[in-house]
Amino acid sequence: MGKQFDRAAEDLANVVGLEHLNVRVPDQRLATLFYITGLGFTRDPYLMTGVGNMWVNIGRSQLHLPVGKPQVLRGRVGLVVPDLEYLAKSLKMVRADLKKTKFAFRSGKGYIDVTCPWGNKIRCHQPNAKFGTTVLGMAYVLFNVPPGAAKGIARFYREILDTTAILKTFEKAPAAHVAAGHHQQLIFQESQGRLAKYDGHHLQLYVNNFSQPHAKLRDHGLISEESNQYQYRFRDIVDPDSGQVLYILEHEIRSMTHPLYARQLVNRNPTQTNNAFAPGYDDRPWAAAHMG
Repeated sequence: MGKQFDRAAEDLANVVGLEHLNVRVPDQRLATLFYITGLGFTRDPYLMTGVGNMWVNIGRSQLHLPVGKPQVLRGRVGLVVPDLEYLAKSLKMVRADLKKTKFAFRSGKGYIDVTCPWGNKIRCHQPNAKFGTTVLGMAYVLFNVPPGAAKGIARFYREILDTTAILKTFEKAPAAHVAAGHHQQLIFQESQGRLAKYDGHHLQLYVNNFSQPHAKLRDHGLISEESNQYQYRFRDIVDPDSGQVLYILEHEIRSMTHPLYARQLVNRNPTQTNNAFAPGYDDRPWAAAHMG
């Protein structure tokens, strides 16, 4: 018999993709300097090209940045980027233009922590085996939750959304780890600090079984929006037995029949410049064929 493989490692749960995170920003110019020039991502060239919203492509996922009162995630976004050395240089290039904002960055072992102009925290990781073959993408979103909430949150995702969710320590604190796609997670980490009031930011997930979670959410009185045939929303994460609200986070749930599912996203290579142009190197792949 040949080599034995861990076949379970390739199983997907009901949630098959973390497609976007949505936070409002008050200024598209500063958002462009930060997300496009500084972080090296790509503004979607086809959709939301006006001055009222901006979709930013990061591998197979996006950040949606509608203009309005700034929203700040209670936690951080974990991204994988191909080149931390280049990232540090590009962040230094925008530092002067962002000096009157909350923008900041610092390097750690295998990552760079970045703060956006309005206070959102982003950790940019170098590619490694933990993220599979991903070299550019949204690997996780971390949420700070009240003490004692993680166990119930894990049960909610298992029993209501029918996805894999386990309780284990993350950075020395209890946390619910929720499967949100191939090498993608939602992490709900218990925090002793006082949580800021929820300000309306949301995330979007694609699910395989679309109707069963909807029925369970409806039975619990949790559906907040019947968007269309392919989409619905809910806000409250509750204890499945008691109905106690454990955390508030708007979820935009889409079916795999949604017209935007698996839409190919443009990812530019930010190291390509007009003064050092090399034909054939305009695009940046989101995954590598092999990783050591």
